[in-house]
Amino acid sequence: MKPQFFTLANGLRIMLIDTKTFPTMTTLLLVGAGSRYEDTKNNGLAHFLEHMFFKGSRNYPDPYTISSTIEGMGGVWNAFTAKDYTGYWIKSANYHFDKVIDVIADMLLHPLLLKKEIEKEKGVIVEEINMYEDMPQNKVEEIFENLIFKGTPLGHDIIGSKETVTSFQRRDFLNYLQRLYHPKNALLVVAGGMEKGKDYGGIIGEKFSNWVVGKSATVSIIKKNQTAPALHVYEKKTEQVHFCLGFPTFSFFDARKYALSVLSTVLGGGASSKLFTEVREKRGLCYYIGTGRQHYHDVGNIVTQAGVPKDIGKVKEAIRATFEEHRKIVSGQISAEELQRAKEIIKGRFLLSMEDSFNVAHYYGRKMLLETSQQTPEEVTAEIGKVTRDQVVGLASDLFSPEKLNVSLVGPLSAKDITVDDLEL
Repeated sequence: MKPQFFTLANGLRIMLIDTKTFPTMTTLLLVGAGSRYEDTKNNGLAHFLEHMFFKGSRNYPDPYTISSTIEGMGGVWNAFTAKDYTGYWIKSANYHFDKVIDVIADMLLHPLLLKKEIEKEKGVIVEEINMYEDMPQNKVEEIFENLIFKGTPLGHDIIGSKETVTSFQRRDFLNYLQRLYHPKNALLVVAGGMEKGKDYGGIIGEKFSNWVVGKSATVSIIKKNQTAPALHVYEKKTEQVHFCLGFPTFSFFDARKYALSVLSTVLGGGASSKLFTEVREKRGLCYYIGTGRQHYHDVGNIVTQAGVPKDIGKVKEAIRATFEEHRKIVSGQISAEELQRAKEIIKGRFLLSMEDSFNVAHYYGRKMLLETSQQTPEEVTAEIGKVTRDQVVGLASDLFSPEKLNVSLVGPLSAKDITVDDLEL
């Protein structure tokens, strides 16, 4: 897969990726807009606007027209809002591309943003907030990022709050559109089995060439210097206590990201990982436990999440056992077998994910939008293969210090039940 890359006169970047497989494709439009571009007053606006693009446009004037048009092609569609970008996609048979691009272009370039639809959608998003409130696995992740990035735009919930969501008016969306939704701040990716001889670039240019040019978006650089461990308890009636335990890391521009990927996989990247073996298999303290990582333009984190019994003694035991596995790697307790297995897990699962045209489009698109670079899957797996044991241990030593620890908990316990001192760091 070698992407074709070109740019329209208005600055819209376009990537065409012929996977030479099934005659299906994903058309994905990415925009550099997300919750990190918000403040406390308009938090949740990016996510709300994502909803509103599906509520009617010039040629597709209502939600039913949009959904019935896409489903009438046998297509599936969705959108997502992250902290630093937003995406809109349709997956369809390749012979429907002309209609697909027409729908996406009309939705994004000519949204109606009707007041009555805005008012209705406020109720929808409030219920979405309520839904996530009833999902402690999701809630504890939000609280963790709010904790580790406290006082910065990355500490905002993507969805916003009931107070902010219900306050938005049409002018708020128009101002946000003008500031961030323009071709120089966007990227269109088409990935899948492409029809021979079809002028995809010409079709895209016809639909998007009139998109009004704007200034490139800028990111306010975040610098965090944590000097003491932090813990946040969110009291809620649940059958388990869910916790996140993690540390600040670095941006996606940092070359150490490959070693971090291996480190997180050794810790909690599968049923053979250190944490799964110790906390679940040996101690029987959880059903799920896993480690992941997140990178932004300027900062990042590595985090382990688990659901454990609500007995406070077992909660403390699980957290201490999790932290102890981090310490073991710092002391050099990682075998050649563990290192190699982690590398193969990363490489294998990454390559398997490339069987799906959405994952292909999202991988190449996100990398170009945020990092302004192209890197093939083969190049990524080669970098993973170069990671050494010394790099992993050295990185763990740099990151896993007690004063940089962050722990969030959701469950039937209060801040009096567990403190930083109870973790015996």
